[in-house]
Amino acid sequence: MARGDWRYHRERQRARGRRSRREAPKTAREAVEALLREELGGRGFPAALEGEAGEAGARAESRCGPRRDLTELPTFTVDPATARDFDDAVSARREGDGVRLWVHIADVAAHVPPGSPLDREALRRGNSTYAPGAVEPMLPHALSEEACSLAPGVERPAVTAEIELGPSGEPASASFHRSLIRSDARLDYDQLDVVFAGRAEAPEAVAEPLAVARRAAAALGERRGTTSLDVESFEPEFRFDAHGDAIGARGVAQTESHRLIERLMILANEQVAQLLERKRVPAIYRVHVRPDPPRIERLFEQLHALEIPTPALRGTPAPGEAAELAAEASRLVTREAGRRGHGRKAYTTLVLRSLKQAQYSERNSGHAGLGSDAYCHFTSPIRRYPDLVVHRALLAALGEGEPAPSLAEAREAAWRCSESERESMRIERRADDICAAFLLARELRERGVETRFEAEVSGLVRAGAFVGFGGELGDVYEGFLPARLLGGAERFELNATETALVGQESKHELRLGDPVTVRVGGIEAPRGRVDLEPLND
Repeated sequence: MARGDWRYHRERQRARGRRSRREAPKTAREAVEALLREELGGRGFPAALEGEAGEAGARAESRCGPRRDLTELPTFTVDPATARDFDDAVSARREGDGVRLWVHIADVAAHVPPGSPLDREALRRGNSTYAPGAVEPMLPHALSEEACSLAPGVERPAVTAEIELGPSGEPASASFHRSLIRSDARLDYDQLDVVFAGRAEAPEAVAEPLAVARRAAAALGERRGTTSLDVESFEPEFRFDAHGDAIGARGVAQTESHRLIERLMILANEQVAQLLERKRVPAIYRVHVRPDPPRIERLFEQLHALEIPTPALRGTPAPGEAAELAAEASRLVTREAGRRGHGRKAYTTLVLRSLKQAQYSERNSGHAGLGSDAYCHFTSPIRRYPDLVVHRALLAALGEGEPAPSLAEAREAAWRCSESERESMRIERRADDICAAFLLARELRERGVETRFEAEVSGLVRAGAFVGFGGELGDVYEGFLPARLLGGAERFELNATETALVGQESKHELRLGDPVTVRVGGIEAPRGRVDLEPLND
C-alpha cells in the first residue's frame, strides 16, 4: 500500500468512527472508549485474526530451531502495576569484577511471520495505543497478553541479549540467541522502590540478581554522564471506580526503579543497533538528529529572559556542540526549577522544543538525546512494530532462519511507524486531558465551583497561558487562562522571546513557570477542555 493510500485508509477509519458516535459520554471511561473508537475507526480485531493469533503458539515451535534453555536462570520483570503484557525480563550475575546481564525479550517474530495477516495488521497499527484504563493493542490478546507475554511461572520463548560489563560498567562483549526462559517474579515500580528504600525485602528467588542489576544500572548511568539529556517526565496515572468515573490521579515521576529498567533496555538496544550496523543488515533505527544551532541560540535567549543560568555560548555553535549545549542546558534547567520550587514542566518544555523529534529511519544517524552513536528499538516487540522488524533483522544476522527485511521494506515501515507513533501520542494526550477534566468536574462538585487552585504557567501562546495545577483528587489538571482576563481592560501581549505575556501599560509580566492563583470558569469534560479565570488578591 502506498503512503498516500495508507493515510487515506486511516482517515476513512476515523470517519466511520465519527459517524458511529452517539450521545455524550457520562463517565471518563465512556469518553475514552468513544475517543478510541472515533480516532482508531473501531476497537478490537476481526475474528479471523483472533483465530490466527490463538494458533500462533503451535506454529512458533515448528518455525524455529533449537533454543538455549535459560529456565534455571533467576529472572524477573519490572512493569507498572497495571501492566498486562510483559515484553522484557532481566537476569544478572556477578562475575569477578564485572557483571553478566541477560536481557530477555519476547520472541514475537516466532509467532508473527512476515507478510502474514497478523503482520500486515500489526504494521497498519504501528504500535499499541494506551489510554487511561484502556489499551488498543498492536497484537491480539492471545499474543500480547498470553503467548508472547513473559508472565511469571511459565516457560516462554524469548530473544536474549547476553552482555558482559566491565568493572566500571563498560560493555565488554555481547551475544544474542533464541532462548527459553521462565520469569520467577513479577515486580512493579512501586514495589521495587519500596525495596530500594529498605522498607521491604525483594522476593528471595531474585534478590541477588536484582541487587546485581541495580549496581549495573547505576554504573551505566554514571558512564552516560553528561552526554544525554536530563529530562524528568511525570506520567499521569488515573484511578476509576466500578462505574468508570475518574476518582483520583497523580503524576508519576521517574524513580530509581524506572531508571534501572530504562538503562538496561537502552544498553540492549544499543548493542543490537551496533551489531546490525556492523553487519549491514537492513533494519529500523531510532534516530534523534542533532539540534539546529540557531534553535539552541533561541533556547538560550529564552532561558536568559527567564533569568535561568545557561552554559557559555560564543557565537553560533557547531551541530555537535549544539547537542552538548542542549544536554547541559537540560541539567541547569532541572537544577534551577528545583531551587525555585516551580517551573519544571515549563522550562523542560522549552528545552525539548529546541530539539528535533525522534523518529524511525532505515538509516542510522545516532540518537542525540541519549548521546548514542547507534540506537534502535528492540525491547518492546509486543507493542511496537519497529521492534519486531529489528528482531527479524537480528535473527537473520544470526542465521536463525528469519528473513531480513529489504531496505525498501525497512524504509516504508519506518515512515509508517513514525506516523503511527505521532498519532497515538496525540490520542493518548487527548485521553489524559479528558480524564483530568472529568476528575476536576468531580472535585468541583465536592468542593464547590468557587474553589481556588494554586497553579503555575506551563505554556504560553498569543491568546493566553496554559496552566497546570493540582487539587485534592489529582495533581494532573491543566486549563487555559485567556490573556484578555489578565488585566481587566489592559491588553497583554506575548513578548519577543515568547516567555511572558506583558501588560502594555503596567508592564506586568506573566512568565513561563510563574505561580498563579486561578479558579475554573468552565469545563467541557468530553472534550478535555478547561477554561480558567485569574484570582488576584
